[in-house]
Amino acid sequence: MKTKLYFTVTMLMGCMLMGNAQAQNPECMTNLSIFSEHAKVKNYDAAYTPWKMVYENCPDANWAIYAYGERILKYKIEKSSGADKDGFINELFGVWDNSVKYFPKKANKASVITDKVLLKYDNKMISDDEIYNMLGQAFNEDKANFNNPKALYMYFSSLVDLHKGGKKDLQEVFDIYDGVTEKVEEQIKKYNDALPKLLEKDSLGTITSKEKKVLKAASTNSESFGKIAGSIDSKLGDLANCENLIPLYQKNFEEKKSDVVWVKRAVGRMFSKECTDDPLFSQMVEVQAKLDPSADVYVYLGTLKMKNGDSQGALADFDKALSLETDSYKKSNIAYKVAVINRRKGSKSTARKYAQSAIDYNSGNGKAYLLIASLYASSANDCGGTPFEKRAMYWKAADMASRAGRVDPSLSGSANQSAASYNAKAPTKEMIFSSGMAGKTVSFNCWAGGSVKVPNL
Repeated sequence: MKTKLYFTVTMLMGCMLMGNAQAQNPECMTNLSIFSEHAKVKNYDAAYTPWKMVYENCPDANWAIYAYGERILKYKIEKSSGADKDGFINELFGVWDNSVKYFPKKANKASVITDKVLLKYDNKMISDDEIYNMLGQAFNEDKANFNNPKALYMYFSSLVDLHKGGKKDLQEVFDIYDGVTEKVEEQIKKYNDALPKLLEKDSLGTITSKEKKVLKAASTNSESFGKIAGSIDSKLGDLANCENLIPLYQKNFEEKKSDVVWVKRAVGRMFSKECTDDPLFSQMVEVQAKLDPSADVYVYLGTLKMKNGDSQGALADFDKALSLETDSYKKSNIAYKVAVINRRKGSKSTARKYAQSAIDYNSGNGKAYLLIASLYASSANDCGGTPFEKRAMYWKAADMASRAGRVDPSLSGSANQSAASYNAKAPTKEMIFSSGMAGKTVSFNCWAGGSVKVPNL
């Protein structure tokens, strides 16, 4: 019985491996098997010749030609130099192109183009112009599959360098920045959506080994895209300050004021960069209200009312924005924006209220946790009657910062840094010992409320 089962499995594997190679060329069947066996044990030198025979004569025989072919050629590239190396690089380019041609369900245009760019970049064979043009093609023609974080950064970074060299204008930089950051946010959301249930199972000890792998992969990928988001913002730098934004938008306003996408992005950027004091912001908010009277408009209208001293009117607009939005993820982002506005105004209690609402709408909104953490930290001197109690507030802040990194791994770097900074300001072991507070609870009677338990020594 075991022999029969083994024979059946072997035959099935052979059929899968050979595909339709036998129908095309009898030699392909043999060489496909030979190079596959060599490649499986990483004997790429021995795999190269039979692989090339199958690739050149039966390019549509089996996906293994491309899966193993990439590994074989990358090995040959690594072990060669000069003209030989260039030849293997070009051969790999051809393999990637043909993978899309013969197996479009397994390969895609964006991955092929980004792989080419990264290989050229690693071998110093590409200019900023070529990076930008090739990755622009991938992004515009196959955005759904443009999921390489390094390539996303290179796409934007090459554009900024071209702008600094006088080859691209500032508006194009902002347009691509918006597209790239939206893609990054989309990827982070995709990975973070899987986290809440898995984190709960992990904390309860009911998570399976398969789910643990999913949790680890989602956390790692989210963190990677978070780092790229930070790098993209750093690359943009001062190009997006009010001194640059306002003249640019004033210049393009008449031409672009009927373009709803341009208006929404411009208003959003002026809001995020705190350029809301300029009259242009009010003017553009009015335009957006006519073109797209969505929830975000009421956030901006509330911002203007807040600046004019109409706090009640502002809060009414903020609540109107939340009532108009039905998507919980977008609702959370709106609540977070409102929390930021109130923090800027100094209304800590109201800021926390909306930040908590942001968490209620989306438990993965790590930014809201970080905002609350910063509110607690900034209130240390206002909470507690003794120096020990005041410093104990930093434990409360550190806890919120740590939560941010757990629910949103894309923020783990900044969250861990914040938590470490807050913990460093909390009472030391010596202070805990001398105060006799070990294991006791410190309650806060200020706006923050709540309590923290002092660590045991």
